[in-house]
Amino acid sequence: MANTKKKLQDAKSAKRDEFYTQLPDIEKELVHYRDQFKGKTILCNCDDPETSNFFTYFVLNLNFLGIKSLITTHYAGPENDSDSAYALVINSANVDSILMLGSIDYDTLKSLRVPLKGDGDFRSEECTNYLKQADIVVTNPPFSLWRDFVNYLFEYDKQFIIIGNTNSLTYKDIFGYMKSNKLRIGYTNFNRGMFFVVPDSYKQYHHINENGQKIARVSTACWYTTLDTEKAHRPLDLVFRYKGHESDYPTYDNYDAIEVSRVQDIPYDYMGIMGVPITFINKYSPDQFDIIGMAKGSDSFGATRTIKYINPIQHKDGAVKKDNNLNAAPAIKLTTPPAQKYYTADNSDGYLVSLYARILIRRKSSN
Repeated sequence: MANTKKKLQDAKSAKRDEFYTQLPDIEKELVHYRDQFKGKTILCNCDDPETSNFFTYFVLNLNFLGIKSLITTHYAGPENDSDSAYALVINSANVDSILMLGSIDYDTLKSLRVPLKGDGDFRSEECTNYLKQADIVVTNPPFSLWRDFVNYLFEYDKQFIIIGNTNSLTYKDIFGYMKSNKLRIGYTNFNRGMFFVVPDSYKQYHHINENGQKIARVSTACWYTTLDTEKAHRPLDLVFRYKGHESDYPTYDNYDAIEVSRVQDIPYDYMGIMGVPITFINKYSPDQFDIIGMAKGSDSFGATRTIKYINPIQHKDGAVKKDNNLNAAPAIKLTTPPAQKYYTADNSDGYLVSLYARILIRRKSSN
């Protein structure tokens, strides 16, 4: 019974993970890494060659990019009982045999399949052996396994360019990679979302394209990479002044930092710690700023609270209730109650407004 339940859960997750990246989105992002692909072995380990536009992109551009070889592995999970897992290894010696008038000949492609003993799960021993051969992993991993996938790639010290979710920035391990400059945001689509092809069985979708395919929008989708990017070395233009405008940058009550509510408002003359929206990460240049931590309640994110509120009470529209969410984010203390939701606490003598999580940063002295 337990095994049957697990299979049903796996199948449900697999259905949620059927978001197929469109070729134009792949082209817009990967054009920035042309020099870094040269002479490398690329692995697409979450990709069915017959449906994956990552596979299509690399096959059509393999010689142009100077790629040494392309490896893909096809997963045959519980929802595909009649299917078999396999791998493909494409290189300059065989790529011309599967190209016909600028398109992929899928009948010829079948003759190059290498059967896998297992189901093609990226974590399996045989797929991990392919990972060990690769220089760069490029794919759209299953959303439900994204965090595991990233940690898996770091475990094997692999470079990668993958699609993920902006909300993943608030995971302790993912944020740790960003803070230590091991992981960064890619070039395109951040804070704009992406459109994906989804199966006909999906009930919720954004529109149907000219090919009759259902298209779903994921508003939080973006690119992550471990590769160095030109973008990461572009400094932010800072035009706002702190001195004389201190009231525009209030100090948090529970963190030793000032609030900067918009990334474009970061002052050029303040060298202390500042709290900025999470969207800052898309503009982050490690040449210009240090990331201190994240003000998200837990000290494990590298930001230490100066106070933990005792018995926090939420006040909203005349109603009051206990709500410990006050301890989960930075707070501003006011002397009079605001015309919005606010908090009080036994160990605070003011009216507290809770903000969203903030990344705490500090300017580097040379910038």
